[in-house]
Amino acid sequence: MSTARKLLVTALLTLVVLYALWFGGMRDWFALAVFALPAVWLAVAAARSERRAGFWSGVLALLWFSHGVMVAWTRPSERGYALAEVALAVAIVLIASVPGLRSRFAKRPPAA
Repeated sequence: MSTARKLLVTALLTLVVLYALWFGGMRDWFALAVFALPAVWLAVAAARSERRAGFWSGVLALLWFSHGVMVAWTRPSERGYALAEVALAVAIVLIASVPGLRSRFAKRPPAA
């Protein structure tokens, strides 16, 4: 497994732990399932080196980012969790983009 995939799995599982601390403490099991289960599914898919796991991680990270910004602005008591969610979402987008950026900027042999 590549370093980018390992980092992606780690970031996704860290997000799951964040949601467990955040929503588990409030005993909001529905919110925990809605937010954490897709991250678990994507972490498993990335660990199995499925092709589209990085893409879908990046797409869902945009939603997690938006959620984190909204909560940070509207609920001061949950601001710490929300800002951690924003930071992890940005990390997931950047990590998921690494393989594509590597192939885009890879040195190619000169055309004949």
